[in-house]
Amino acid sequence: MSDQGQFSSEGKKLRIVFTGIVISLVFLAYLGQLFVMQVVNTGKFSQDATSFSQRSVSVPAKRGEIFDRSHKAPLVLNSDSFQVNFNPAEISKEMIPLILSRLAVLLKIPFTEVEKRVPTNLYTSYQAIELKKAVDYGTVRKIAENLSDFAGVTWESNPIRNYRDIGSLAHVVGYVGNITQDELQVLYNQGYGLRSVVGKSGIEKRFDLVLRGKEGTRFRTVDVNGRNVGTSVKEEIIPESGKDIVLTINQDIQLLAEKSLGKRMGSVVVLQPSTGEVLAMVSYPYFDPNKFYTDEANQEYLRLQTDVTFPFLNRTIQSTYPPGSTFKVIMTTAILSDKVLDPNRTFVCTGTVEVGDRIFKCNKLTGHGVVNLSRALAQSCNIYYYTAGLEYLGIDRIDDYSKRFGLGQITGIDLPGEIAGLVPTPKWKERSLNYPWLGGDTVNTSIGQGYLQVSPIQMANAVAMVSNSGKVFRPHLVKGIVDSVTGELQESVPEVLYESTVTPEVWTQVQNDMRGVISEGTAAVVITTKSVKIAGKTGTAEDGSKGSSNHSWFVAYGPWDEPDLSKRIVVVVQVEKSNTWEWWAPKAADLIFHGIFSNQTYEQVIQELRPWYMSGL
Repeated sequence: MSDQGQFSSEGKKLRIVFTGIVISLVFLAYLGQLFVMQVVNTGKFSQDATSFSQRSVSVPAKRGEIFDRSHKAPLVLNSDSFQVNFNPAEISKEMIPLILSRLAVLLKIPFTEVEKRVPTNLYTSYQAIELKKAVDYGTVRKIAENLSDFAGVTWESNPIRNYRDIGSLAHVVGYVGNITQDELQVLYNQGYGLRSVVGKSGIEKRFDLVLRGKEGTRFRTVDVNGRNVGTSVKEEIIPESGKDIVLTINQDIQLLAEKSLGKRMGSVVVLQPSTGEVLAMVSYPYFDPNKFYTDEANQEYLRLQTDVTFPFLNRTIQSTYPPGSTFKVIMTTAILSDKVLDPNRTFVCTGTVEVGDRIFKCNKLTGHGVVNLSRALAQSCNIYYYTAGLEYLGIDRIDDYSKRFGLGQITGIDLPGEIAGLVPTPKWKERSLNYPWLGGDTVNTSIGQGYLQVSPIQMANAVAMVSNSGKVFRPHLVKGIVDSVTGELQESVPEVLYESTVTPEVWTQVQNDMRGVISEGTAAVVITTKSVKIAGKTGTAEDGSKGSSNHSWFVAYGPWDEPDLSKRIVVVVQVEKSNTWEWWAPKAADLIFHGIFSNQTYEQVIQELRPWYMSGL
């Protein structure tokens, strides 16, 4: 029994020793972990604790400015303005309605609108709520001087775009606005956020990434409720300013073209054919983007959206029309190039021609008499081109040459929203209309009617091809981008868009025939300028609707006899049928050409030419 007692006592001692060792090891493990946490990893946990208490605020970058080709005064710049915010949890709930009513009066916004932005369920929020953007310095100063009456109110700098009397350049420059959810889904991976401002149209949209720069970040330390408790230990990320853009637009020519078109729905394109630079681009009606930063911005935007004249539409690239008789320039090129018809062969125009069971009329009901190709273009004889298109060229050749001139496809100009228009083919008609192509369709297409649809910028390219004897440069509006570091202008390089295989002899003949339109043809009575010799083509187009007038076209280049192609200018004017019929396109072009080559303003042109077609002179 004594041996058993001895063994039992020793066993208890062993268990006690083992238990003590286990407890000691556990204690040592905890002690070691505590040492690691408090000594070894103290820097890491301190950093984590700091990061949890940080709040980041985006600092907007200065948006790049936009200049005309002179690169002097900007067309678009950034004006100082402020955003007023309200932090409701910083004051008692009872005082919030009083503060908000004072703000509504000072900021000139309805109290009901303020209540919507600061509903009662946000009265305990420490997050700043935006009340109004584009607040001027004077208003912010009033808040600062009476801060005791505006508890919880803060403000921050928030520059806005200032479009400086750009007039008809609104479609070119465009405008900016707050990013939408749809836009954010597309642009999120490119660094855009919920509060980003993005280009909505024009250059502002097409070159948004260039203009916007990179946002910075400011950090602040907050408590668990989000209240600001001190400065941040993190260094502020400085925003990078956007790059400036220099346009190809000549402001003097733009204003001349704008006034020459007047308040007529239509458009003007002035192009330098040797480079593709757009010197002027007018679309009427236009809009004032500065109104999008006023208190009535929403109403103004809605008004423009519902306006039946479509002020947001850039008619130079986003509208298409039948080209009418301007298309006869392309027909003439096809006839000469493919040699399907001797240009000296004559036809007798009696004023009508019968195709199938239909009678097609000439633009001169009594007929032009005997005409060859040159006279047909000069007098715009429909009968000649009806015959040439139906019996000699055929629709396949007509379609081919149309596409060689760039019709039915976008030019790729550096603006968003360009549309391609339509060059109709028999396959297209069967597929789209479920109806076969008829001889009458070829006849209509031959004079730029029927289903054919072109844009003014496409016609500017077509005339540029004639001027350049077969070469077309992609039209563009950005002359260059200013390097934000060196300040140097990185100029765009002209890009060849099309290069024709038509022989130089053919181009020379087409140029001479277009000159005949001015010297002895349909435009002789209206092109009165003596400052430059131009070659061009008039056009009157129907769109098939009843009870309306006709579209008026004029396409031309000059100087016609200038061997240095860099000195030539293309002008295309299109006036829509919705205007009172006055055959205004060639008249406007007359004023534009004279102003450009005599270096005169619109007012000076009117005084010098004293055009007969303008009443009251």
